[in-house]
Amino acid sequence: MIKEIEYFLSGKINEECGVFGVFNVEDAAQLTYYGLHSLQHRGQEGAGIASSDGTSIIREKGEGLVTEVFNSERIAKLPGDMAIGHVRYATTGGGGIENVQPILVRSHTGDFVIAHNGNIVNAKELKMQLEAMGSIFHTTSDSEIIGHLIQREVGDFHEKILKALPKLEGAFSFLIMNSENLYVIRDKNGFRPLSMGKLEGGYVFSSE
Repeated sequence: MIKEIEYFLSGKINEECGVFGVFNVEDAAQLTYYGLHSLQHRGQEGAGIASSDGTSIIREKGEGLVTEVFNSERIAKLPGDMAIGHVRYATTGGGGIENVQPILVRSHTGDFVIAHNGNIVNAKELKMQLEAMGSIFHTTSDSEIIGHLIQREVGDFHEKILKALPKLEGAFSFLIMNSENLYVIRDKNGFRPLSMGKLEGGYVFSSE
């Protein structure tokens, strides 16, 4: 199942980073690779792709250009008809492989991955609050904050996302994927627009 969520958050506009997602299309990771290659101008520091075969999530990522990070062998490790990808430009949080997305969140209720474009302007305050409540951060990227916020909410995964979003301030777009669903999140005013297209009975999403 694919879910689209619109939520408005005001903030300054930045054009760095790119996200690309595929739902219900055969060899989704291969298509995501081509999508990220087309978005290369939005980030040259690192690239990553995560895919799902309906039961588990596999992730591959690295520093450098898309063509430097991925080859046929790495793409072959990413099975399934659903995938999300990210090209990174370090706007906040600094560089390093740990900050290359998609970010993987491990959970007893099910793993999920996050690809994020935009800045969370209240990130510092949120991180301080979360750390005071016991959260442990593994990256210096603002994107990890949404994962911790989701995990602290109650309800099914869809409900937890909807409850977490109002706590963020800033203009953004997110692709969030668990083993079964792809969630497409954008601000309703289009400060972080996502384009959607149909392909072979499935869907593709892109930053541009």
